[in-house]
Amino acid sequence: MTPQNIHFIAIGGAAMHNLALALHDLGHTVTGSDDAIHDPSKSRLAKAGLLPASMGWFPERIHTGLDVVILGMHARGDNPELAQAKSLGLQVVSYPEYLYEAAKAQHRVVVAGSHGKTTITAMLLHVLHNLGRPTDFMVGAQLAGFDRMVQLTGAKDIVLEGDEYLSSPLDLTPKFHWYKPHLTIITGVAWDHINVFPTEEVYRAQFVTYVKRMEPGGTVVWYADDPALNSVMEEVLPLRPDLHSIPYRQPDSKVIEGVLHLRHDGEWHPLGTVGAHNALNTAGAMALCAAWGISEADFLQAVQDFTGAAGRLERKRDFETPNGPCTVFRDFAHAPSKVKATTDSIKGQFPDRKVIALLELHTFSSLNPAFLPTYAGALDAADEAYVCWSPDVLAHKQLPPLSQEDVHRAFQRDDLGVCNASEEIVRAVQQSAGPNSVVLLMSSGRFEGADLLSAIEAAVSPGPRPTPSSGQTPG
Repeated sequence: MTPQNIHFIAIGGAAMHNLALALHDLGHTVTGSDDAIHDPSKSRLAKAGLLPASMGWFPERIHTGLDVVILGMHARGDNPELAQAKSLGLQVVSYPEYLYEAAKAQHRVVVAGSHGKTTITAMLLHVLHNLGRPTDFMVGAQLAGFDRMVQLTGAKDIVLEGDEYLSSPLDLTPKFHWYKPHLTIITGVAWDHINVFPTEEVYRAQFVTYVKRMEPGGTVVWYADDPALNSVMEEVLPLRPDLHSIPYRQPDSKVIEGVLHLRHDGEWHPLGTVGAHNALNTAGAMALCAAWGISEADFLQAVQDFTGAAGRLERKRDFETPNGPCTVFRDFAHAPSKVKATTDSIKGQFPDRKVIALLELHTFSSLNPAFLPTYAGALDAADEAYVCWSPDVLAHKQLPPLSQEDVHRAFQRDDLGVCNASEEIVRAVQQSAGPNSVVLLMSSGRFEGADLLSAIEAAVSPGPRPTPSSGQTPG
């Protein structure tokens, strides 16, 4: 690709800064702006000499010497740099549109679906790396063994995580509609993003469009036990008879001596991940790899030491106590189907331990009263369950206040604990954590900045237990 002058509006995002770094390494001249940049983005941009000298939006940074402006979702439609780019007639594209243009000549493999995208993408990259098959990629989390979340080298293949959320404030196309894959996996269709897709049918329709837009003769691997996804495929396949359809199902799995195993061809194969939903992710990835020309034997050998992507059911700490361990997992789960699958899997993996689930409502959908009832039963597998949310986040998203009654009614669990501030969250986990337990922390946010690992360590260490506070309502 000919070197370009590229400017990023909202360069500090997880995906945006990784793309900026990748393009900088390829020899492009990269600049960018943002109103706030936090670590790790800040440190990584600074190391590459790409950190803006000052935070904010500066129209004077937009000039006719730019070949393209990449607009991030964090920017608003009235952004002054965007206005300047429009006035100068510059090419303004979204992140996924730029990726598609960069990958037009490559064999595009896209991981789509309402859950498991990042884990399966990471799993594929892990397997390809172990098998010595170079590939370009874009994934939604930092991966062990990889410096970046984006790599663009012009390899034959590129693996893309296909998110259904909107591309940019100007480009209301769902991101994955841009990618037009040759090979894809769809893990399921479970309504999310109510602020963009107001009904389940509108959300489902995005997957219909996605499959319709696949390259001629493409292959779609899909989870056959999902009713909504079945309806998508029943609608699309008659319209696209050129597509190769490969359904997969939930595999047999069990825990043997503390290790998750998947049954295939009559044998049990050890996995490095946790939970039945990750056995399902593995089965889907194996089916996709088989369609990609990777044998099942090679896949199962290469995937054994895959332990997951950062923040996706990540085992953060094991605290040893005289009466049994306390294990802490951190997961990005926030949508109802993800929360239920993660909670069920942890209880299934650790049936003899007390499972404490703490869920932070942080996304627009999860905090929306119209969407909240879809969480019914999502935390039922946990022995103790807590839900927290920030009134400040509700105000920022211009949503009405939530009451404890609203949350109890939505989750349909009378003993549900609720917390609304960082100190209440800390007290909740300190009172619950103990020997022979598992603490599952689920959020796409930061739990109001609470240092929960330190709080749990203090709770399980020898000495007196923390004193409860009237600010906590354990249910």
